Amino acid sequence: MITARHATVNTMTKLSIIIPVYNEAATLKKLLDAVQAANSVGLKKEIIVINDASTDHTAALVKSYPGITLLEHAKNRGKAAAVRTGLAAASGDVIIIQDADLEYDPADYAALLAPYLAGKADVVYGSRFLPSDKPRHFPYTSNRLGNHGLSALTRWLSQLPITDSETCYKSFRREVIAEVLPNLKVERFGFDPEVTARVAAGVRREQWHYTEVPVSYHGRTYAEGKKIGWRDGLRQAATIIRENRRR
Repeated sequence: MITARHATVNTMTKLSIIIPVYNEAATLKKLLDAVQAANSVGLKKEIIVINDASTDHTAALVKSYPGITLLEHAKNRGKAAAVRTGLAAASGDVIIIQDADLEYDPADYAALLAPYLAGKADVVYGSRFLPSDKPRHFPYTSNRLGNHGLSALTRWLSQLPITDSETCYKSFRREVIAEVLPNLKVERFGFDPEVTARVAAGVRREQWHYTEVPVSYHGRTYAEGKKIGWRDGLRQAATIIRENRRR
């Protein structure tokens, strides 16, 4: 385990949950209900939905929830751009990224927050591959193998002890995001390798402490609306190589 100087005794009071959405109104209500009900271990929740120019009724649905912040893109810019918009608006001490498609369960927030509360982490990823009895379902073997391959490439190039670089459940102390956000530029699904490369550079400098916790997963099929494909996997691999060589 790599140690770092920055992780300190917990002083957190607020959790920001950012949810990028593109035409996922069919699952968004159930997701928002689950997020509101999730155990945030005593932290006040700030829920931010970024509507990436959806053509369904996403905006109207979010507006029906008092207290949830809705940010909107006039044009579809991709998931990475939506995540950056949410990160820039978040005011919490810790920020969690949450997809709207129900593949990840907000019931895992308590596990993600535990290392922060113990003062032992600055960055926590939720891994679908760490040993656990949590329920996990990958509808496609190729998808699972692709995730393992991208994680292995990230581990090799970044020297970060990571098992799931492509997980949705990435979380950060606010100070980490304040430093890396101005340098995040990649669009579409490129946020994962870009931010992970920058986190890894900070961990190697002993600036931050990184850890993972096991999370549950229920993968969607393409018929259910899954968007990422093999071409995106190739783009991810190219981004992993480019971003880690820069570091």
